[in-house]
Amino acid sequence: MTYREIDYDVTDGIATVTLNRPERLNAYTITMARELIDAVDRIDADDGVRVVVVTGAGRGFCAGADLGRGADTFNAGKKDHDVRELLGEIDGVPRDSGGAVSLRIAASRKPVIAAVNGPAVGVGVTMTLPMDVRIAAESARFGFVFTRRGIVPEAASTWFLPRIVGISQAMEWVATGRVFDAEEAKAGGLVSRVVPDADLLTEARRLAAEIADNTSAVSVAVARQLLWGMLGSPTPWEAHRHDSRALYELGAAADAVEGVTAFLEKRKPDFPLRVSEDCPSTVPRWPARPEEY
Repeated sequence: MTYREIDYDVTDGIATVTLNRPERLNAYTITMARELIDAVDRIDADDGVRVVVVTGAGRGFCAGADLGRGADTFNAGKKDHDVRELLGEIDGVPRDSGGAVSLRIAASRKPVIAAVNGPAVGVGVTMTLPMDVRIAAESARFGFVFTRRGIVPEAASTWFLPRIVGISQAMEWVATGRVFDAEEAKAGGLVSRVVPDADLLTEARRLAAEIADNTSAVSVAVARQLLWGMLGSPTPWEAHRHDSRALYELGAAADAVEGVTAFLEKRKPDFPLRVSEDCPSTVPRWPARPEEY
C-alpha cells in the first residue's frame, strides 16, 4: 500500500509511524485508519522491526476526527461505501473505525510507544490507549471530548481507559469532556512521563532502542500478550496457568539458552527466535482482523 496520510520508516529495528496531515493537525480520516491498520500488519510481518514509535507531523499528534463532513461527521448511516467496505458490521450496525484501528494495535506482537506531540483529542487520544507506553511533550494536550460533541467514547476506550487510569479518573475526563495538559495526564496515569518538546522523539527512540538492543523479540511479544490479556482475568490463577505454559515452552527454546549463556559469558545476547515463526501457539492472542471478533 502507498501511504498518503501516514509516513512509515524503519531504522535500527524501530518502526516510526507518523500521522501526516499537519495542515489539519493530523485529523483522523478513514484513509488514515486504513493506512494505520496496514502499517501494523506490515510491522507484525517484519522480523526486522522490534519496536514501534507513533507520533504526529507538525505541531500536533491528532486533533481527532476530521469534521469536514459537518453535522453528519458521526452519522454512520450516511458514511460512504469505502467506510462500510473497510469495517463491515457488528451486531447489525457499522463498525467504529477507531475501534478497528485500536484493536489492530492491541493485537500487535510488537511493543508500541506513543510520542504525543501537541494536541491528542478524541480518537487522537483513544487510539493511543492500546499502545504500551505513552510519552508526552510538554506542549501535549489531551481531551476525551465526546460528550461535548453529543456522542460517546469510541475505539474500545470504554475498556482500555478505566484499566489504565481507573474508573474515577476515566469518568471525570469523559463526563467533563475537557481538554487538559500533559502534567494532568501524567498525574492521572495516562502518560508515563512528560519531556521537553525538543526531547520527545529522542526519549521515545531511546526507550525503543533499549528494548530492541537487549531483549528477545519473542519474549517481549508473549509478555505483551500476557500482560494485556490478563487485564480481563478475574483471578491471578488464570495468569498462573498461562505463565506456566509460556515458561514451559520458552524455557526450553533457543532464546532462553542464549539469554543465560550471554549473561554468564558477559556479552550481549544474539537471540535467534523470530516473532513471525516462533511464538508459542498456546499463548492466547487477541484477534487482529475485524471478522475474527
